[in-house]
Amino acid sequence: MGTLITDGQKKQYFRFVEDAAEKALKETDLDKDAIQKLIENGDKFQSRIVTAIQELSVSNKFADEEVESSYGYPSGYNKPKGITEQTNRLRELFPNIGFADEKLAEGTLPPNAEGWFAIPRWEKIASTYGEAVQKVLDLIKQNRNIEFFNYRKGLLGLQLLRQSQKSAKAFQKLGDEQKDYDILVVPAQFGLHHRDRSVYQAREVMNASEFGLGAFSIGIMILTHPERLMNHNDLWIDCAGDEFTGCGYYQFDRVPIFLFGDGKIKFFARRLGGAFDHYGSASAFLLQ
Repeated sequence: MGTLITDGQKKQYFRFVEDAAEKALKETDLDKDAIQKLIENGDKFQSRIVTAIQELSVSNKFADEEVESSYGYPSGYNKPKGITEQTNRLRELFPNIGFADEKLAEGTLPPNAEGWFAIPRWEKIASTYGEAVQKVLDLIKQNRNIEFFNYRKGLLGLQLLRQSQKSAKAFQKLGDEQKDYDILVVPAQFGLHHRDRSVYQAREVMNASEFGLGAFSIGIMILTHPERLMNHNDLWIDCAGDEFTGCGYYQFDRVPIFLFGDGKIKFFARRLGGAFDHYGSASAFLLQ
């Protein structure tokens, strides 16, 4: 049996259900006859609500999307550099960027976090998320001795690439907590924790305080930790905090990835499903 639900969670749950019912009533535009039919089918209506809750909170339909993996960090990355070293490097790369609340890095790390990473607010880099990602990719190409190839050049607009809702909300919360700083101090891991899972499964097992990192954050982490991705045996990185579509029809069924092959770093995209031993989703954690 799991941990008991708290009173606060119960209140939030009932408020969420009430808000959902009110929203559905407004958006479906039911008339008197339609709402009466719904009332007459109350048992079926309640049954479907229960089923939906079970599917979203209990079941894990991606549990079989895991494989054994021996890939890791053989190129020399062991843990994040000191937070001051990271922020200094970011100010070299982005001369107009400000500072971070570096004292946060003295705190206790959440479980499964490898260490503290310095990640600028993407809004300080560009006017849109896709433009910020492109700027980071350009800097990777300019600042690495290893060749870099972007297979998604020109395909990073809002119609094709976006942050996941969970990731965007998490960074909003971190930003509110560190509101006076351009660079956020974030506990995170570089992919090893989810290396044997599909992106679907990685997202499924993340608890409420863990969220996937996107191409912008991971690109920043690669800039400050160039030893992370230097040869074919390094664990490749799924950007589980982003959503990508290759067709432009809002079927966001892919995520960006960073990989190493043919002697070069590559930025590409792959489907959310399917577990491969060479990939791992990078993620971060809300501050406790």
